Amino acid sequence: MAAATPWWAPHVHADRRPFLLGRARITAALRAFFAARDFIEVEAAILQVSPGNEAHLHAFATELVTPAAQRVRLYLHTSPEFAAKKLLAAGERRIFEFARVFRNRERGALHHPEFTLLEWYRTEEPYEAVMADCAALLAIAARAAGTGRIAFRGREADPFVAPERLTVADAFKRFAGIDLLATLGAPESSRDGAPPGDRDALAAQAAAAGVRCAADDSWSDIFSRVLVERIEPHLGIGRATILDEYPAVEAALARPKQSDPRVAERFELYVCGVEIANAFGELTDAAEQRRRFDAEMAEKQRRYGERYPVDEDFLAALGRMPPACGSALGFDRLVMLATGATRIEQVIWTPVALPPD
Repeated sequence: MAAATPWWAPHVHADRRPFLLGRARITAALRAFFAARDFIEVEAAILQVSPGNEAHLHAFATELVTPAAQRVRLYLHTSPEFAAKKLLAAGERRIFEFARVFRNRERGALHHPEFTLLEWYRTEEPYEAVMADCAALLAIAARAAGTGRIAFRGREADPFVAPERLTVADAFKRFAGIDLLATLGAPESSRDGAPPGDRDALAAQAAAAGVRCAADDSWSDIFSRVLVERIEPHLGIGRATILDEYPAVEAALARPKQSDPRVAERFELYVCGVEIANAFGELTDAAEQRRRFDAEMAEKQRRYGERYPVDEDFLAALGRMPPACGSALGFDRLVMLATGATRIEQVIWTPVALPPD
C-alpha cells in the first residue's frame, strides 16, 4: 500500500491553506472579543501531576527527571481547567486561553490527539453569561470566516440566530420518548455509594426507543448511548442548541442546580449535530469534588484497568476559588464548521504524523 501523502506536500498544503487562513482570522476575532470585555489571556502549564479525572479521557504520560535524578511521573493535560481554576483562586476574575491539549485514543474526522481548546472563565457572574458568550463566539467566527450559514454532513444552521435552549430531560423525552428524570436517584444516594440511578428502568426505556444495551452497561453507559444515537443528531439544526441541565452524575466538575439537585449547571453547545462547547457553573466544594474524582477513577479502573492521581494542589485551591462559570470550546471544530472544512486535520497547521507501517 502506498504511503499517505504528507500534510506538508505543497499541493496538500495549498488545498488546506484557505481553511488555515480562516483559522487565523477567527483567532484574531475571538481574541478581540475577550479583550473588549477585560479578559486576560493566560497560559497554563501543559505538564501536570494529574491530566484530569474523567473516567473516559485518556492521557499521555511522561517522566520528569530532576537535577537530583529523582523521577516524577507527569502528564500532558487534557484541559487547562485545573490550572485555570488555580488562577481564579489566586485572584484573577476573567481569563481565557487558546490551550494546546492532548488526549490519547482519539483520532478521526472530529478528533485529533493534539488540539486546541478555547477555555474562558468568569467569576461572580451568572451561568447564563457563558451561554451568551457561546452564542456571540459562534456568530463572530462565522463572520470572520465570511459565511452566513454553517453546513456539515447535510445539516445546516444559522450562526446569527439565538440558540435554542433545551434541557437534557426534555431532549430525551422529545427525541427518544424517555422519562430520564424518573430514572435518577436522589443526589445523596450516590454519595452513599449507591448507583446514580435506576439502571434497569433506563435500560427498558432505551430498548423501547430502539437503543441496544449490554447486560453489563451501567446507567451512565446507557445514558451516553441514547445521547449519541438518539439525541445528538437532532441538535443544532437550523440554529445552535444549548443542551442544558445534565444529570449531576454526568457533570463531575459542575455545581448542582439549586431548584433540582438531580441535575447540574452544565450545558453543551451543538451546531449541525456537532458538540463544540462544554460549560459549567463551577463546583467549589472541595470535599464533594474529591468524592466525584474518586468515583470517576473507580469507574476508570473498572473499565480500563488504570487510574490517574488526584491533584491535591487543585483541591486546595478549589476551596478558595470564588463562584465562577466557565466553558471549554473545541476551537478546531468551530473553525471547521465556520470555514466549511470536513475533517479536523484540514484546520490544524501541522497535524500529528503517524509513523509508516
